[in-house]
Amino acid sequence: MTSIRHNDGVLDAARDCVLAYGVRRTTLTDVARRAGVSRMTIYRRWPDVRTLVADLMTREWVSLVEALDMSDPVRAAVAGVRGLRGHPLWRKIVEADPELLLPYLLDRRGAGHEAVLEVLERALGDARRARAVLLVAQSFLLSAPTMLDPVTMDELDAELAALLEAYLGE
Repeated sequence: MTSIRHNDGVLDAARDCVLAYGVRRTTLTDVARRAGVSRMTIYRRWPDVRTLVADLMTREWVSLVEALDMSDPVRAAVAGVRGLRGHPLWRKIVEADPELLLPYLLDRRGAGHEAVLEVLERALGDARRARAVLLVAQSFLLSAPTMLDPVTMDELDAELAALLEAYLGE
């Protein structure tokens, strides 16, 4: 039997609830109702909404990263940043519940980070470079909106590409 921890129906329901209400206003009861399962089914695997949302974020971010064409790591990194920046779940979390991201910025890597590092390490053949690329891309993902005016997001993305090309010798 497939673990409910990876149950797409429950994760889809969680995504719908978060998009509708935000993380703070989503309850496991809301998710269970939307998924058509009992609350106890949810509570057996996820003790709270944050744990469920962490699994949801991992699924969403890993799916986005796995779809990237890593034959050109620079283009893939820029596309990944753009893809996340435009992802509805990412936008909702940043707008409504940005504190949810702080542990992943200050205290620990999440499963999404681990998946991205694995993809980058395979493409670059170097763990140190993979980490540097992830850090640079992450800073452009998180902070680029604060650097707009007089430059555009497209211009900043071009600068990200230029930085990575110079660093990676592409």
